[in-house]
Amino acid sequence: MTETRPLRSYGRRKGKPLSARKERLLGELLPRLRLELKMPPPARLAGLFEVPVKEVWLEIGFGSGEHLLWQAKQDAEIGFIGCEPFINGLASLLGAVEDRDIKTIRVHDGDAREVLAWLPDGSMSRIFLMFPDPWPKKRQLKRRLLSADTISEFARLLRPGGELRFASDSGDYAAQALLLMRQSGAFAWTAERAADWRQRPADWPETRYERKALVEGRSAYYLRFSRL
Repeated sequence: MTETRPLRSYGRRKGKPLSARKERLLGELLPRLRLELKMPPPARLAGLFEVPVKEVWLEIGFGSGEHLLWQAKQDAEIGFIGCEPFINGLASLLGAVEDRDIKTIRVHDGDAREVLAWLPDGSMSRIFLMFPDPWPKKRQLKRRLLSADTISEFARLLRPGGELRFASDSGDYAAQALLLMRQSGAFAWTAERAADWRQRPADWPETRYERKALVEGRSAYYLRFSRL
């Protein structure tokens, strides 16, 4: 029986040509930071990092890494796993990791669902899904990363009380996220007032994509869910 691969939830893998430095980083630094998914994960995920960390957070689709780098700067005792298939964005993150000598970031440059399947139960304290591709056309909706299946994986990975953060500039996608999360029965939406989802919290830095959306007149939605 032929195995059916899930539809790709992301677009292009590469943009404009990379600089010589970024090509070097992809050849030298990426292999050191890339997760070895063919090997079992360590008994304690903290073992993935060169320095001691107290817990591990996951960001799916980190773009050029602005949010991931900001979070890493705020707390040196958090280990981060970042997933990003877009090579140009990945190379930008690698440049910052080298410049700042960051020891708390590991990456995956393919489909994030491969990482979700690899990670052990209850190993995450926080998961970020920031402005994923909304695939707005009707025929594209099945490509959206957030689905009942991925929410089930998020529920498996997050510890009780762990947090899932989802942001989008698509009102339709945000509404779908709320519906799917409610249907899962594994999460509670933490918003108590409209400002909680209309305004970006202080520990939620702006990304380049978000700024572009706001400049173009689109609203952004910031949803936080707690694992029950």
